[in-house]
Amino acid sequence: MPDESVSIENHRDRLLRLVKSLSPKVVTLVEQESNTNTSPFFHRFVETMDYYTAMFESIDVACAKDDKKRISTEQNCVARDIVNMIACEGVERVERHEVFGKWRMRFAMAGFRQCSLSSSVMHSVQNLLKDYNQNYRLEHRDGAIYLGWMKRAMATSSAWRCN
Repeated sequence: MPDESVSIENHRDRLLRLVKSLSPKVVTLVEQESNTNTSPFFHRFVETMDYYTAMFESIDVACAKDDKKRISTEQNCVARDIVNMIACEGVERVERHEVFGKWRMRFAMAGFRQCSLSSSVMHSVQNLLKDYNQNYRLEHRDGAIYLGWMKRAMATSSAWRCN
């Protein structure tokens, strides 16, 4: 969804109000931990390169380079996302990631309250990561679970309730 620099309509906040009107018991948010939404070109370029460098490094240790699913995903999804974030502006740029801190503010302003995540979730994910590489990181911070590669946060997961 475009940010306020593209349209005066605040689509993210409108979506959160719509979700809240459905009176859900819990809303979960899983987002790439990357700031490519409102960033000017140079910052967005550097952020995109840093994020996807870490992503490709993490994929290299988890999947063979000739794995057909990996090749298809890289060509048809990831490459398209990178090109869109770097080469497109305005409404043409549809790949727009926001860091958890921005989402936390948006959810709070929309009347949601963050829920504590169960420690069993953390333990389950940690057990899954043991089968991969020691450079994958998992951290519980700010009420969210951060999945990372080495020192780079890659994704966050959080849960929210209506106030």
